Amino acid sequence: MSTRIAFLKGHGAENDFVIVPDPENAIDLPAAAVAALCDRRAGIGGDGLLHVVRSAAHPEAEAMAAEAEWFMDYRNGDGSIAEMCGNGVRVFARYLQHAGLVTEGDIAVATRGGVKSVHLAKAVPDGGSAAGDITVGMGKAVLPEGDVTVTVGERSWPARNVNMGNPHAVAFVDDLAHAGDLFAPPPFHPAAAYPDGVNVEFVVDRGPRHVAMRVYERGAGETRACGTGACAVAVAAARRDGADPAATGTPATYAVDLPGGRLVITERPDGEIEMTGPAVIVAEGEIDQEWLENAVR
Repeated sequence: MSTRIAFLKGHGAENDFVIVPDPENAIDLPAAAVAALCDRRAGIGGDGLLHVVRSAAHPEAEAMAAEAEWFMDYRNGDGSIAEMCGNGVRVFARYLQHAGLVTEGDIAVATRGGVKSVHLAKAVPDGGSAAGDITVGMGKAVLPEGDVTVTVGERSWPARNVNMGNPHAVAFVDDLAHAGDLFAPPPFHPAAAYPDGVNVEFVVDRGPRHVAMRVYERGAGETRACGTGACAVAVAAARRDGADPAATGTPATYAVDLPGGRLVITERPDGEIEMTGPAVIVAEGEIDQEWLENAVR
């Protein structure tokens, strides 16, 4: 390994990531190293880390190599491993485009939540609003049975259990301020519903097929945006509103406002979900390997 490691910084609706290109899976990234890199004061800073690896070079992805050349080895900001990250997939695809590894159009990205289809919109010459939009096929939601409750302070709400390749508890509230400071994971019940923890979304209505949310992301705390969370919210809202596409035969599209921007979520009658939103590369540089080694001791 060289004494310096290349990195980039990117975000999708202000959900930000450290990006570490490593095609041959040659860089050791233990949890402590990831946490040090994502530290906003002593490191680069990010809600998570995108480790960019060829699928054939990673034991968790080699079975997907025939479908997707690249594997998003995603880590939460605390260094823990996560199944999926919707905003992360868009930023991952933007990096591949930035590096000249793909062009606009359709590509496939391997994740621990399966192979995701990604469409990169053609850039608009004048830099208009359509430039930079990326649509990700997020797969189908699973809605486990059973009642779930989330609590903040003296308030509790029923929550919809939605799995988007990672677990979510979606609670509809009267005011987003009721979610509190979200410094710590909101308690949930029953504990057996989420044995490995859960992402918790607090949601208010803004208008027809238009909601706003805050999210506590498992392993990261409150983030400015969460792609899988926005998908879970749209699914929960559609069921609440009697707009289940499987029942109506009509796609359901929701605008989901997050602190970092807006994502547009469409669920089709076949259950497939698409998420459209921005993804931006903002910087690139080098990590000092000696610093990183010292940071994890």
